[in-house]
Amino acid sequence: MATTKQQLERAQARMQALRQGGHAVAARYDKRHARVVVSLSTGVELAFPADLAEGLAEAAPADLAEIEISPSGLGLHWPRLDADIYVPALLQGLFGSQRWMAASALGRAGGSARSPAKAAAARANGAKGGRPRKVVGA
Repeated sequence: MATTKQQLERAQARMQALRQGGHAVAARYDKRHARVVVSLSTGVELAFPADLAEGLAEAAPADLAEIEISPSGLGLHWPRLDADIYVPALLQGLFGSQRWMAASALGRAGGSARSPAKAAAARANGAKGGRPRKVVGA
């Protein structure tokens, strides 16, 4: 399937719109703090622990130190790890695919939230006798 000139122009317009929100101009691995630091065109620096990102967890510092920025500035690539991160997603707090985020520590932490409403519901359920016991071999 061939790409038309009109499709190419629309894609370039979408890219330019995304770049206006900030794009990467520099990226480095801060070995001392075990985090990736991304400098954006807006003057903002974004830093995150490497272990939070899909494909970067438990990687060697030498592998994390080699970071390439895509020509558009919207992507980061670690060639030794074959890992990629989309910069606009980082700005939204997304450190990987939806499936990976759900399975990571970030996803598991959601069920451990404590709130007054959750505590009250647990107490009310306990007052009713709690969760019914499973009947084995019935």
